[in-house]
Amino acid sequence: MDKNRIEGTKHEVKGAIKEGVGKITDNPAKQVAGNVEKNAGKIQKEVGKERDRQRDEDKRH
Repeated sequence: MDKNRIEGTKHEVKGAIKEGVGKITDNPAKQVAGNVEKNAGKIQKEVGKERDRQRDEDKRH
């Protein structure tokens, strides 16, 4: 498993928590920062998935 998948998941969870705290505390800056981190984590996770696919493809050939 590519490390980007693991790190991406961490950022996704961390961002979701920040976003939730921002909503609860009525802090729009924290809410936006959490949303950005969550989405960056999703992208990083997809990069990791693609690297895993490429590695599997290389093993087959």
